[in-house]
Amino acid sequence: MGSRFRENFVIGTDPVKLKLRDDIGKAFIEGKEHFKRSLDITATELYKHAQKLACDYGWEYGGPIAGHLTGQLPHERIAGDKVTLYVHPDTPNRMRGLDAEGHERHWIFEIHFVDRTRHIGGFYEELLTIG
Repeated sequence: MGSRFRENFVIGTDPVKLKLRDDIGKAFIEGKEHFKRSLDITATELYKHAQKLACDYGWEYGGPIAGHLTGQLPHERIAGDKVTLYVHPDTPNRMRGLDAEGHERHWIFEIHFVDRTRHIGGFYEELLTIG
């Protein structure tokens, strides 16, 4: 599993930061497997699962979203009418639903773990729906 997460970096040898790096990678795999098993999963359900994974690994979930549709999206703000484009607590839509033109949607899944006491956090994202 070590080389699988070579994209994640830690400066130094702090064991807590190394654990954070490793936990994020493991949690991503667990989240993706959960998505694959849950054929009718909604974006809200996947967001809640990402929060649970953070808790299971001993971290706090640090992001307002846990992913988004592929394509160019405004990450700075989520307008009320655009929340359906994100894995967000207020997005009850099924993730495997087709778009308005009948095409399959592809999602990015994001893991954000933080430790606010230590002022550290980590982030991992990758395509969820292919591979």
